[in-house]
Amino acid sequence: MSPEQQPTTAAVLFVGINYAPEPTGISPYTTGMAEGLAREGWDVRVLTSYPHYPWWRTPEEYRDLPRTAAVSGVDVRRLRHYVPRTPSALKRAAFEVAFGLRAVLCRWDAPEAVVVVSPALLASRLVALRARMQRIPVVTWVQDIYALGVQEAGSGTGAGAIGAVEASLLAASERVVVIHRRFRTALEERLGVARPIDVVRNWSHVPEPASHDVAATRRRMGWGDDEVIVLHTGAIGAKQGLENVVDAAVIARDRGSRVRFVLVGDGGQRAALEQRQGAGAVTFVDPLPEEDFLRVLAAADVLLVNERPGLTEMSVPSKLTSYFAVGRPVLAAVDASSTTHAEMDAAGAGPIVPAAAPAALVAAAEELAADPDRAARYGLAAQSYRRRILTEDAAVSAFARTISSAIADTRASSARRTARRARQRGAAAPVTVQRAPS
Repeated sequence: MSPEQQPTTAAVLFVGINYAPEPTGISPYTTGMAEGLAREGWDVRVLTSYPHYPWWRTPEEYRDLPRTAAVSGVDVRRLRHYVPRTPSALKRAAFEVAFGLRAVLCRWDAPEAVVVVSPALLASRLVALRARMQRIPVVTWVQDIYALGVQEAGSGTGAGAIGAVEASLLAASERVVVIHRRFRTALEERLGVARPIDVVRNWSHVPEPASHDVAATRRRMGWGDDEVIVLHTGAIGAKQGLENVVDAAVIARDRGSRVRFVLVGDGGQRAALEQRQGAGAVTFVDPLPEEDFLRVLAAADVLLVNERPGLTEMSVPSKLTSYFAVGRPVLAAVDASSTTHAEMDAAGAGPIVPAAAPAALVAAAEELAADPDRAARYGLAAQSYRRRILTEDAAVSAFARTISSAIADTRASSARRTARRARQRGAAAPVTVQRAPS
């Protein structure tokens, strides 16, 4: 569409199950995009849940949040619904459907476009049904590709059902937004998506940390000056495959290595990991407030992203955008064909070892500790990549163009339908032949 056709602003409704003040996952991106558009003059409304991730419960301090509130220029409405304490596939499906039904049945206030965020896929599909019935254009923002994720988990039957739902959601969308070019390729070539697909990168949503007393932070965390702290942050779930980190910690401990593994976060697999044999070699830390989080990132020696074997196209870990901000080397334990591997390569952020190879993980951490100049180069490369590629302003501008295109395309389609019906009525109208006067 040409610039003169683009509405400068519009009323847009975001429907996403994750939103601030959730500290991790996709919440910072949905929140940042909604607030960024509001700053540009858009009328932005959000339907969301009460904070529950990564804890899989609503913390006490968030239980009394107002149901509706204006936050940073965005009208936010929170919906109460079922949240499983220990998520399984079936419970997560019920959780998504419960939120989706609440979102479908509440008041929308006539938006000109609806943005659904996947996850949650099932909720997004329900919302898209209502939007299509009301002829409101839908933009689907794909943060994870469900069908490929289920395939990678080895569930063929589940993959077929999930793939059908995902395909129907994308087909019902006026436009689709993905967070990486490899996602677009996967949707087009593997899932056969024919709708326009735009790439809008997730940005680094944390600021580069101000200078602070690293030694004091390490003392507060209980980290020794001579220890090599390998820090993993964020969700502790199935796709992170953190059993590999526990096993690596045991190897490091048993051979007297200076490497110490620390997991900051929470999630459905944390309790199981804490009970795993050798878990005593790992330090578990609850999620941190943002200011403390940044200081802890900057005080670590190595930042870790770990994935279970077999993950290739389904997601890009949101933690990378935070890691790249702090100037520390990033160590990735991932499959060579994964999107994470490609992103690490593009950034030059640090070494990559195979997934589920704990001895290789320990060795790579030790090699980084032994070569501080190399480690520093990795950290600087990551920061440079962030500044060039992962900026919020670029993401907000691109997303605004996508929504504007969806609105314009829907209006054009409506105009064509109206014109076609007018022509059909004209063709069907009876022709009256008047007799000439004698």
